[in-house]
Amino acid sequence: MKQISPTGMPEKMEYILIEVSNGVATITLNRPDVRNAINDAMRAELIAAFDWADASKEIRAVVLTGAGKAFCSGGDVTGMQARLEAPQGEVAFNGWKRQKQTHRGINVIHSMTKPVIAAVNGAAFGLGLDMALCCDFIIAANGAKMSMSFIKRGLVSDGGGMYFLPRRVGLARAKELILSGRVIEAEEAQAMGMVDRVTPAVDLLTAAQVWAEELSQGSPAAIALTKAIIDQTFERSAEEIFALGREAQAICYTTSEHRASVEAFLNKSSA
Repeated sequence: MKQISPTGMPEKMEYILIEVSNGVATITLNRPDVRNAINDAMRAELIAAFDWADASKEIRAVVLTGAGKAFCSGGDVTGMQARLEAPQGEVAFNGWKRQKQTHRGINVIHSMTKPVIAAVNGAAFGLGLDMALCCDFIIAANGAKMSMSFIKRGLVSDGGGMYFLPRRVGLARAKELILSGRVIEAEEAQAMGMVDRVTPAVDLLTAAQVWAEELSQGSPAAIALTKAIIDQTFERSAEEIFALGREAQAICYTTSEHRASVEAFLNKSSA
């Protein structure tokens, strides 16, 4: 595949790797020694990487994956240890501030104007699974393990899992997975709708990148507007979605992609 060097790519990242091919940015969580657990520095780099990919005209889609044998094991345990050692009067406010950054990291992925595919190469636990769920699509390697493990630490899902998981698997099944914290493998996850595709580990990244290319061939404006509206479908009434669709279509009428496709169709019809 043809390699390009997009302008403005973030530099000197310690915990995030970025590779670009055929308009697809592959963003890799790169702390394999701790199964890609997320600390504050990684979260900041992840936000910067997705902000760049969303702004870059050369990037049409994103694949998010993990280095080594895991996708992401969740939040870094050192942060949990620091919380235990903090003065009691500071725990809640410090936690509120950290949660704000956690949600910013999830939102920058979920609100991307371009397709985002999570390529789950291994364990996706806790916040790691929340992060996969906030992507548009999930492709997983055979046998990849997943768990909403928060309950085992006396916590609730804090990365959007309580929002995203019911939309994928239904309310009762989401409750069961969250309240039990049980570990499931990719094949079971696909059967219940949590995962969209399963592939051999050796083929995972290539399959994700090819899929990302297929999903990003349309008009960037049409893709961005479609994503923004569909993501609100469950919260809004039919009339509100219709209204958003009318506004989006009016914008699409003005794009160069729409004009070019109509002119090509008319020229072909008159030939």
